[in-house]
Amino acid sequence: MAELDFILQAVTTANHAKAIQALLALPSPTEVLVSVAFVRESGLEAIEAAIKPIAAKARFFIGIRNDITSIQAVKRLLAMKVKLYAVDTGSRGILFHPKLYMAASASKASIIIGSANLTFGGLHNNIELSTHIDLDLSNSTDKKFRNDVANAFAAMFKNHPQHVFLIKDNQHAEELFESGRLVDENLIPAPSTTSSVKKGERDDLPRMKLAYAIRQRIKVPVIKPAQATTPKKTTKAAPTVDVPSVSAVRYLVWESKALSERDLNIPTGANTAATGSMGLKKGAIEDGKIDHRHYFRDAVFAYLTWTPDPPPKKWERAHANFELVVKNLNYGVFNLKLSHNTDKNSISYQQKNFMTQLHWGYAKKYIAKADLLGRILYLYRKDTTPPEFTIEID
Repeated sequence: MAELDFILQAVTTANHAKAIQALLALPSPTEVLVSVAFVRESGLEAIEAAIKPIAAKARFFIGIRNDITSIQAVKRLLAMKVKLYAVDTGSRGILFHPKLYMAASASKASIIIGSANLTFGGLHNNIELSTHIDLDLSNSTDKKFRNDVANAFAAMFKNHPQHVFLIKDNQHAEELFESGRLVDENLIPAPSTTSSVKKGERDDLPRMKLAYAIRQRIKVPVIKPAQATTPKKTTKAAPTVDVPSVSAVRYLVWESKALSERDLNIPTGANTAATGSMGLKKGAIEDGKIDHRHYFRDAVFAYLTWTPDPPPKKWERAHANFELVVKNLNYGVFNLKLSHNTDKNSISYQQKNFMTQLHWGYAKKYIAKADLLGRILYLYRKDTTPPEFTIEID
């Protein structure tokens, strides 16, 4: 007879990463079935070690054409040698959305059915809910339930061959990527917020206290984005269109560490004066991937108009437009000043301290609040001329 358990992730200490790892540890499995809408490398990393020993028995059904499932995740699954099926509804309005994890042996089956996708948030930080079911396959009702689950996915593959298909190899994955049905995890777009503040002060709601796992969104920055390519012309005079490129979106170029009073210009005492600026440091980017003393001036903000201070000062100044998004609410666009110290003989440069800083200006009233302490600042760029930027704090 079936035994049931309840998983409420983040609100309790339970999480789906550990629950799925335990499920995949079922002895002598004859079948493993995974169905998710979205899959990312950051989700696969949590359960990869549990998948590899049983990969030959595993079938994965994953949604594509959803702007989330990535080519990196697909290639990682292919490298594990699982049978990987894509589900493409051919429509924006119809989403493949079931989340199910099942491992079955000759005598037992373990199934998790709920809301958790194979993403970092889905397995760790999102408030997700699932039912964990342990089945005794000597029981006819339990066995029927297990068979119904397996047969339903087999039937979907059989009855919808155009829309449910095996991803054969990396070349096939590249074709799906080139056709826009898989995304690139290295290109992290800015939030597309539709809500903005109508009037009043910014809310001061702190982050909900949950069982939270830290995740870096950016390891290696996109410094030189890929350029648009021109489609090949056919022998007929067919019209051509521009292929969307990185330049068409705002993409993540930097991620801070946990924000401090100094970053947010919150005075720490009665005699502490706020500087009005935030130093741009290495942040969460891996060691050796950037030299933060040059990265911001020479890459992120390279195409702004920089004006040097009169000698003997060794500072340059520039202004840029920054869209400000705080806790998924848009507060509009602010023209903010940037300063860069060009003195390579200075103590700051020799000690590898920051050389570029962002001045908060009129945005300070939205920034200098305690509810943002410990949160992360994400900086996005759009490659217009001059470039445009988004600051997200969440």
